[in-house]
Amino acid sequence: MTIHKEGHTILFGTLVVLVALNVAITYLLPEYQILQTGVIIVSIVLYLIVLQFFRSPTRHTNINPLHVIAPVDGKVVVIEEVEETEYLKTKCIQVSVFMSPINVHVNRNPVAGVVEFFKYHPGKFLVAWHPKSSTENERTTVVVRRENGVKVLFRQIAGALAKRIVWYVKEGDNVQQGSEFGFIKFGSRVDIYLPLGTKIACKLNDVTTGGETVIAEFLA
Repeated sequence: MTIHKEGHTILFGTLVVLVALNVAITYLLPEYQILQTGVIIVSIVLYLIVLQFFRSPTRHTNINPLHVIAPVDGKVVVIEEVEETEYLKTKCIQVSVFMSPINVHVNRNPVAGVVEFFKYHPGKFLVAWHPKSSTENERTTVVVRRENGVKVLFRQIAGALAKRIVWYVKEGDNVQQGSEFGFIKFGSRVDIYLPLGTKIACKLNDVTTGGETVIAEFLA
């Protein structure tokens, strides 16, 4: 299992703390064998949970400029027509994918093109399925302009557990479909805003695989 670079420091720190805790209990309470065994078991389970948060499996994206690829692993929780007011300032189709704590947390570019706009927004940590999480939570906004000029906006949105959003893109970058653009630690959601007329290839509650599942198709 490959571990994502964002997990290296956290995993090392967690290991040090758990080892120190077990050594301390063994040294200070040598007669409490049941307690020692219990702490060891809990420590192993806790470490495995944190470990799976940062797994980074290999994904194979079938590059197609007409496809919109799921940016994350998770479940489709929103498909609706909305007004995008931050940058596009027009009606769009919003598709949102929710990541639970057990999903892979790598974020991948849904389309290829040039990053035309990027902005980080500090904010709240409402649960990711809250209606206001898209506009009030900590988030980033990325706009990629495709080769034909069509713009796609997507947002990393923090949730109740996700206390850190990481991004690897900046304005002017050329990004490839399926490549990593960021990471959200401990789950949340990603919203994608597509032009009206885009054919949606998913439905509510569909399970997505980041970098592989086709969630929409452009007409051109």
